[in-house]
Amino acid sequence: MKITVAHSTKEGLKAEYLKHFSGKEASEDFFAEGDSPETINAVLNALREKGHEVSGIEADDEALTKLEKNRPDIVFNVAEGLFGDFRESYMPMICERLGLPYTGSGPVELAVCLNKARAKEILSYYSVPNASFKVFSSADRRELEGMKYPLIVKPVAEGSSKGVFDNSVVENPEEAYKLVKECLKKYNQQIIVENFLEGDEFTVAVWGNGDEIEVLPIVSINYDDLPETAHKIYSYEAKWIWDTPENPLDIFKCPADISSSTKKGIEETVKKTYRVLGIRDWCRIDVRLDAKGVPHIIELNPLPGILPKPEDNSCFPKAARTAGYSYGEMLNKIISIASRRYGI
Repeated sequence: MKITVAHSTKEGLKAEYLKHFSGKEASEDFFAEGDSPETINAVLNALREKGHEVSGIEADDEALTKLEKNRPDIVFNVAEGLFGDFRESYMPMICERLGLPYTGSGPVELAVCLNKARAKEILSYYSVPNASFKVFSSADRRELEGMKYPLIVKPVAEGSSKGVFDNSVVENPEEAYKLVKECLKKYNQQIIVENFLEGDEFTVAVWGNGDEIEVLPIVSINYDDLPETAHKIYSYEAKWIWDTPENPLDIFKCPADISSSTKKGIEETVKKTYRVLGIRDWCRIDVRLDAKGVPHIIELNPLPGILPKPEDNSCFPKAARTAGYSYGEMLNKIISIASRRYGI
């Protein structure tokens, strides 16, 4: 097949940012969702090794023109974008405008999943467990009244632990108010404040469509390897600072060592979530147990990270390896799932 990989590199996102905001300094985590050249080259080479004709494009202002000229059989979309709730929807909208097949969820589904509040509202309507929450457009102490601590404070529409730091877990109204105020200024978007679930945490890779949805081996997250004073969350520090290829954190186990009833509960919950939110082809879904052991949805990642090396601790590839897929076989499987959906 003729495949174009639509991506967002860290350097590409920085160039886009400087184009619009020259001279304005960005926060340290602003480009966290961009991929490295190493990851993009690994994707391109793995697909080429499977016999495909492969090219890559940055999801920037010139992407539409490049795709219109190239017109691949399918676009492998891993582009994150930079600005707004629809930043992950940019490439799917272009593909639909051009009539090009692409992998993954559509523009509406990507936007809903990126906005944690909108996703949680839909999940709540369909009785899918998720933590109680409030959304803040301004720092209002009164809105914090009646909330049960501890809480976790984060931007409403970000991923890759952007805006989730070790201090994002707060223990009292004063801490919560201060952090909400800081985050509103820093991220220029609404802030979501949730009850912090203190049970075990998991991340679950899912792929397929319709009756062929498959849950890959569940990954458990053990926070005992974090610094002693750290909160039990997969924060920006845990993902990008404390966990390095040279000194990887030993916090993931796949398959998770859990009871059959917990496994069943997690699988049923993520399958229902996948369906009610209209996810297509693939997704990674973060789950945490409450005090009673009930699986709750934390958030969805319909454009999950796919770092190539095992030591990178990228969880979708980790689950796929455990299921017996090489990196190239995993990528080719996603292409096949999407192709089948289009009747290619």
